[in-house]
Amino acid sequence: MPKKAETRGDASERISVQKVAEADFPTRHGNFRICGFRLVNGAPPETAVVLIKGEPQPGKIPLVRIHSQCLTGDVFSSLRCDCRDQLEMALAQVGAADYGFIIYEEQEGRGIGLMSKLQAYQLQDEGVDTVEANRQLGYEADLRGYLLPAGILQFYQVSAVRLLSNNPDKLRALEAHGIAIQERVPIEVAPHQARAKYLKTKREKMGHLL
Repeated sequence: MPKKAETRGDASERISVQKVAEADFPTRHGNFRICGFRLVNGAPPETAVVLIKGEPQPGKIPLVRIHSQCLTGDVFSSLRCDCRDQLEMALAQVGAADYGFIIYEEQEGRGIGLMSKLQAYQLQDEGVDTVEANRQLGYEADLRGYLLPAGILQFYQVSAVRLLSNNPDKLRALEAHGIAIQERVPIEVAPHQARAKYLKTKREKMGHLL
């Protein structure tokens, strides 16, 4: 069973990341630069795609969204979760900002992977919530770690952010590596019956600020 990645560390520690590609990236939400990053010597290997709006400048405070890959939501518009709506909101808000990052991590199903996520869906259809479904499959409720996003922000000499997030784990992970949270910007989507139980579980069992 995989273990949750460590998010605590010395705030002065530099995280070793490698930028593997960069290109122009025009979108409906504005013009970005798109970059690929990998965590050096990560086990297991971790990669992320980063959209950058504006010109990185040391000391300038960006609007940042750390978004975990969700094939079912981001691609297929699932209403079981709020992932696609959050991604669209983040693209619009960062696209309208002078300076910002969207860090898109390959951590499907809160880190359990796509096939296990579909098994968790099946268990949820039988009546359990998302946390209990993961546990029945032998996983923690959330296996995600945020070392790579912290390293990417360090790479661009970002020392403080305005973070688009409802997840306190993301705030703590960045702060643990010396990146101050100047502001937490809520990213709440319109309610829908299909995801009501999902959001209730995030709030009551995972501490999300909803």
